Amino acid sequence: MTHIGCYLTFNGNCREAMTFYQDCLGGDLLLETVGESLLPGEMPKQITDCIVQATLTNGALVLQGSDMAPATGVVRGNNVSLVLNCSSEEEINTFYKKLSAGGKANSPIEETIWGALFGDLTDKFGNQWLLNFNRDNNP
Repeated sequence: MTHIGCYLTFNGNCREAMTFYQDCLGGDLLLETVGESLLPGEMPKQITDCIVQATLTNGALVLQGSDMAPATGVVRGNNVSLVLNCSSEEEINTFYKKLSAGGKANSPIEETIWGALFGDLTDKFGNQWLLNFNRDNNP
């Protein structure tokens, strides 16, 4: 089933923020550092402890985050993204094409290291979208 979630980008304090949200909202928190991921050989050593992916889950509540800020840094407007988890390859490609019309296609839909199709864009209203289709969770 297709659903929208929220993705927060932090400037090095993702662990602190997501732990705070867990204290406030309850649930299970999964944190993956750059050093624990498949990325460490590609990344500078000083960010080994930065969070590449955080997911807080409590029933239907899912909040995701990361320390992987864009080169411009974290500023109001690029620190919150809408995550669109799609239910098919056709759907992710259709949504990407439509949402990027008049906006900016930042990263095209492509295979990821986590085994999903993923792409990101900025729509014509300046909103950030992360589109994901995980084949493992969709028959």
